[in-house]
Amino acid sequence: MATQTQPPSLRIGLFGIGLDTYWPQFAGLKERLEGYLQRVAQKLALPGVEVVNLGLVDTPEKAFAAGHQFRQADVDLIFLHVTTYALSSTVLPVVRRAKVPVIILNLSPEAAIDYEWFNKLGDRTKMTGEWLAHCAACPVPEIANVFNRARIPFHQITGMLENDPACWREVGEWVEAARVAHAMEHNRMGVMGHYYGGMLDIYSDLTQQCAGFGGHVEIVEVDELAALRAEVSDADIRARVAHFGEAFDVQPDCPQAELERAARTSVALDRLVERHRLGSLAYYYMGTGSPANEDAISSIILGTSLLTARGVPVAGEMEIKNVQAMRIMDIFGAGGSFTEYYAMDYRDDVVLMGHDGPGHIAIAQGKTKVRPLKVYHGKVGRGLSVEMSVKHGPVMLLSVVQTDDGRLKLLVAEGESVPGPILEIGNTNSRYRFSIGARKFVESWNVHGPAHHCAVGVGHIAGKIEKLGKLLQMEVVKVC
Repeated sequence: MATQTQPPSLRIGLFGIGLDTYWPQFAGLKERLEGYLQRVAQKLALPGVEVVNLGLVDTPEKAFAAGHQFRQADVDLIFLHVTTYALSSTVLPVVRRAKVPVIILNLSPEAAIDYEWFNKLGDRTKMTGEWLAHCAACPVPEIANVFNRARIPFHQITGMLENDPACWREVGEWVEAARVAHAMEHNRMGVMGHYYGGMLDIYSDLTQQCAGFGGHVEIVEVDELAALRAEVSDADIRARVAHFGEAFDVQPDCPQAELERAARTSVALDRLVERHRLGSLAYYYMGTGSPANEDAISSIILGTSLLTARGVPVAGEMEIKNVQAMRIMDIFGAGGSFTEYYAMDYRDDVVLMGHDGPGHIAIAQGKTKVRPLKVYHGKVGRGLSVEMSVKHGPVMLLSVVQTDDGRLKLLVAEGESVPGPILEIGNTNSRYRFSIGARKFVESWNVHGPAHHCAVGVGHIAGKIEKLGKLLQMEVVKVC
């Protein structure tokens, strides 16, 4: 099986703020605020996340030191926990130096102050200390003012330290978005072959992709895949054919010779991905005049579908922008299957979407069928193909769009995969319903000028993608 080089863990920076003048004035206040900060650190310590907690920063000197520490720790994101009033001069040096996105946590320790108990304390010093322990909201406008004047983007979460599921769900979405941005930063995207001639919408600027998402583009040769195919043993082929029987619903009219041809290519693909440590792959090739290359490309669909299901998304027709979208969806755990809309069903108010080539079989409704095709429409060759529908229920569409001013933006829509008749033609195929209706969806989607392909995944994750866009400083447009 193919393996990927694992990126380093996501590192999240955390610091709290306070004012050192308070500590000798109000006994126990500092320790209490440090307890709040430790609770935040515990909640942020999610699987695959390393929390770099610098504690309370309560002087400008500590702020300068914290900025250096965050840079040395190579944090991907900073959570600033506002525990009480603090000077903005204890915040700006940290964030300026760290130069990563910052989330302001404006968290109250309780839903409300117990006013009656508070007013009966009888000691105004104690009362002031208690007030300061609930004073998280106080310095946020000051911090926001300074960040705006310093042109530092920031994001806010306002809520409670405990018993606030909505607040902590939002925190979790920011962490997950940062995890996706981190993974994309370290992704190795393979590009193999050439574009499908004439599809002007899919032609992509590779430098722009690296600038927008990070990562590395590895140019790989179809000739290398063909050479690897020649080295696959008969035992490897038999084992992979057996695996096809487990992973797919192989139809009885699939010739054994075609299964073996696809198995040879699938094994070779795994070795190609492992050799180049690829996390995604965009490909297209005809191979006309080169029998070995044509044989490789015309038998690639089952192998690319297995790779996609194992977290190495593969996009046909050299759709580089779309394999980026597929990779994003897959890291979010939503799948990410190659698709396009190709017909409308006005009677049922649904859009029919699918594509030939690879499918994300891990998000299929039931077991994915394998069917033989006598011709790959619009392409060279013939062989085996996959037929599947995306699981019925909530779905998400994502497109990476290259705009007319040379930027990238993310286009998203939430809908539902619904049961009903599909075209049994050996392609991926689903029926999607949208809250704004089929007509309005198609027009609203088209107006943003995406390529005609997009990625589809399961679940509704627009909120997470919107946060990813903010971390990448990339526009996100939600159609529905």
